[in-house]
Amino acid sequence: MKLHERIKKCRLDRGMTLLEVANALGVREATAQRYESGEIKNLKQATVLEMARIFNCSPAYLMGCEEKNAGKNSLPLLGKIAAGQPILATEDCEYFSPINDTRADFCLRVKGDSMIGAGIKDGDIVFIRKQDSVDDGEIAAVLVEDEATLKRVYISDDAVTLISENPKYKPMVYTKKQCKNIRILGKAVACHTSLN
Repeated sequence: MKLHERIKKCRLDRGMTLLEVANALGVREATAQRYESGEIKNLKQATVLEMARIFNCSPAYLMGCEEKNAGKNSLPLLGKIAAGQPILATEDCEYFSPINDTRADFCLRVKGDSMIGAGIKDGDIVFIRKQDSVDDGEIAAVLVEDEATLKRVYISDDAVTLISENPKYKPMVYTKKQCKNIRILGKAVACHTSLN
């Protein structure tokens, strides 16, 4: 099954209409229909992650990774995480084994140098445990509108602050009003350093 076929199957299995999916994603109904028909082939990684949340399934399932023989303890690499341009999801999956039996749900390849102070370099594989919240100061994969980024998270009553571990990047502060566009995808629980 292709990505668009799995999207439609998930929607029908959950008894949702196209309009309900569109509203949950914050897109027009015609756009949701184009996702299902396969007319839009290159979905943003953030869109796939949000659909997985809406359908209560894993992003790996939507992308077809779970259908492949990956090995009992392997996790799918679902793409890259960066601050910058939205990253497109791919159905060509790689797999990595968790480090020291760390419980994680998926992994992402780091793009950029914003977390080098935490020992996370460009090209490293970060293992993510899917959860909706983290404690102050923990490193998380965070969805900001349609871009996923890896940062330290600090939450106060009136703002969310995302902080890099590289002094050349300024903290990203989002007021309570702006927080509607921010969602924690999961906590970074381990990192596999690339040899590059």
